[in-house]
Amino acid sequence: MEYAIPVLNGLLLLLVSPFAEGCLRRMAARLQSRQGPPLVQPYWDLLKLLGKENVEPGVASFRLAPLLAFAAVLAAGALLPLGFQASALGRRLDLVTFIYLLALGGVAVLLGALSSRNIFAAVGASREMVTMMLLEPVLAMILLVGAVRAQSVGLEPIFQAFSRGGWTPALLLGAAVNLAALQAFIGRQPFDLAEAESEIVEGPFIEYSGSSYALFRWYLMMKQLLYVWLLSSVFLAPAATGNWLVDLGLQWLGIGVVYGLVGLVSFTNPRLRIDQAVRYYALLAVVGLTAVMLSAAGW
Repeated sequence: MEYAIPVLNGLLLLLVSPFAEGCLRRMAARLQSRQGPPLVQPYWDLLKLLGKENVEPGVASFRLAPLLAFAAVLAAGALLPLGFQASALGRRLDLVTFIYLLALGGVAVLLGALSSRNIFAAVGASREMVTMMLLEPVLAMILLVGAVRAQSVGLEPIFQAFSRGGWTPALLLGAAVNLAALQAFIGRQPFDLAEAESEIVEGPFIEYSGSSYALFRWYLMMKQLLYVWLLSSVFLAPAATGNWLVDLGLQWLGIGVVYGLVGLVSFTNPRLRIDQAVRYYALLAVVGLTAVMLSAAGW
């Protein structure tokens, strides 16, 4: 039973993320006064792509990239708490490993884009690289709020620290930064700069097809759920009751609410220019650093 939570986390990421994407598509349809696709449409899309032929340039890194991204996000998801209860792997690994796994997915996207030798993919890769360089420190600062409080870089002490002491100013500010950065973390409008369908035609994924493209689409859905899950685990941790089933329901209720906010922001805002996004990321970094300083001061 020790590894039940990592296994459940992996299954939830695999199975729930396409349904969550279907809910967002239905929400977009309602906001635009149209019927919209079925909630299970993302599952059919993935199955269709998995059955199609891959057209590849014959470069090993091009074939490896979607597998690497898919494995990285699954491994990172296995470290998250479920029902505010620490994962067995989270007890053995630390903050650096978690951030490394999240960054590895972005590196895989870069690897695939640059291996495709397509100009649109290269533009998308450059945007993805800028986003990674500016957003990974923001994510680190959010988690450092808990690390400073726990005086440890272990994932279990960090998530436990978030649940102790209530909603302190540092935790509230860190959660606010997480929420403000969420659209950028998951690459949804107004921060879908790397894909930007109307500008660079799917960007890094333009040359992908078949099962390789399916793995990348699935990776993006799981990444989206992972970051929403992380926000719910951080912000709602002080509300944990100690009853695992109640806490599980509370955590996933929070995930549902955050998904609603993601959809509302995504479907009602235009895409930002890259220079506007960079200024926004820099502001988030400053506010995140402030949250870490408040945590260090005992607030």
